[in-house]
Amino acid sequence: QVQLVESGGGLVQAGGSLRLSCAASGRTFSRHTMAWFRQAPGKERNIVAVIGWSGPNTYYVDSVKGRFTISRNNFQNMVYLQMNSLKPEDPAVYYCAATHPSTIVMTTTRDGYAYWGQGTQVTVSA
Repeated sequence: QVQLVESGGGLVQAGGSLRLSCAASGRTFSRHTMAWFRQAPGKERNIVAVIGWSGPNTYYVDSVKGRFTISRNNFQNMVYLQMNSLKPEDPAVYYCAATHPSTIVMTTTRDGYAYWGQGTQVTVSA
């Protein structure tokens, strides 16, 4: 079982930056593919970024490429999402998610993830 706790959300001006953190419990963290999703009001929860077990393999949705960076620290059981050049279309609740352990596929769909955090709100002012 993995428990995930996000932090780092808040209010930022357009063009600004935020760094989201996700703290994971459990001894199998290094064998989970990790991801960030986001959900705006009235919309579906969609993928933002994915990172493989050891970090080199990453995926980004087109709308955040070049602005967001996902990273992980397997020694500290942490996943991060560095968000730069935030835009008015980025506000949402951001969720950290983990696959079952030993899942190699870089899945981008919600049903590929077994564990979820409670979410952290990101708001961008014009």
